[in-house]
Amino acid sequence: MDERQQKEAAGAEKETPGAAATFRSGMVKNLVGLAGSVVLTLASFWAAGTPTVWPAGVPILLASLAIGQMGVHLVFFLHISSGPEGTNNILALAFGVFVVALVVFGSMIIMDNLSAMMPIGASAAMHR
Repeated sequence: MDERQQKEAAGAEKETPGAAATFRSGMVKNLVGLAGSVVLTLASFWAAGTPTVWPAGVPILLASLAIGQMGVHLVFFLHISSGPEGTNNILALAFGVFVVALVVFGSMIIMDNLSAMMPIGASAAMHR
């Protein structure tokens, strides 16, 4: 057996990307994700209701906890990773976020421009 065949044989013994995890390792990963989600959710409720956080800093704290929550969901439940098949998932996710942001912010710009073009008394007359 030459060196290349030895490497192929050694590589065949390793776990291949996309191979099913054992029940125990899958359950442990899901429970860790659940615990992280619960902790971040409780921290959000605590941050919103406590007087110990500076009131002007509460929205920033809640936004950072929400971003952390999204990260936990992406890694532990959607299985987005930096592995070989994870790269395509990350690119698809980035493209989806880009398209949604483009539609939302584009719509906001269009609505702002339409609002600026409306005569001053027209908006009050429309709501009567």
